[in-house]
Amino acid sequence: MTLDQLWAGWRNAYVTGLTARPPDLGEGGAAEPGDDEECVFCRIVASGDPSADNGVVARGARCVTVLNAYPYAPGHLLVMPRRHVASLAELDADERSDLWTMVEDALSAIEAAYAPEGMNMGANLGPAAGAGIPRHVHVHAVPRWAGDTNFMTTVAGVRVLPESLPDTWAKLHGSWPA
Repeated sequence: MTLDQLWAGWRNAYVTGLTARPPDLGEGGAAEPGDDEECVFCRIVASGDPSADNGVVARGARCVTVLNAYPYAPGHLLVMPRRHVASLAELDADERSDLWTMVEDALSAIEAAYAPEGMNMGANLGPAAGAGIPRHVHVHAVPRWAGDTNFMTTVAGVRVLPESLPDTWAKLHGSWPA
């Protein structure tokens, strides 16, 4: 399969001219940077010990790993700092170290629990990059298998997940590296 490229250099002025300001979400919307009272991730961080009820799989000194409530595949994890920061650049050295250690542990737990044929790992930084919660930086770890997508996502906008979140939590929590 070949990929053709269409060059449209004139579009750069349009793209860079768009406002970067997120839409006004009104009462109860997304938190502002530093305002962790309305941040769903901050509420999860403060929710207590790991459990299927709060979705917390593991806690580190400065970071936490949680289930994605809207997973792309069973085993989809999010690793994030406990501190409410919007970018990787805002992390201090200890937080960066703990974040990447927890990402490695998350990948190991996914491997042990699911034996995937591959994995996606990455961060969507900012709304234009697809970050659903752009004001609390987080890294995704997603197990993948050949043929793990199907027509349902394409034609119906639906993901079919073969297990419940509590079952996913039990597998991953039980497989977390000691």
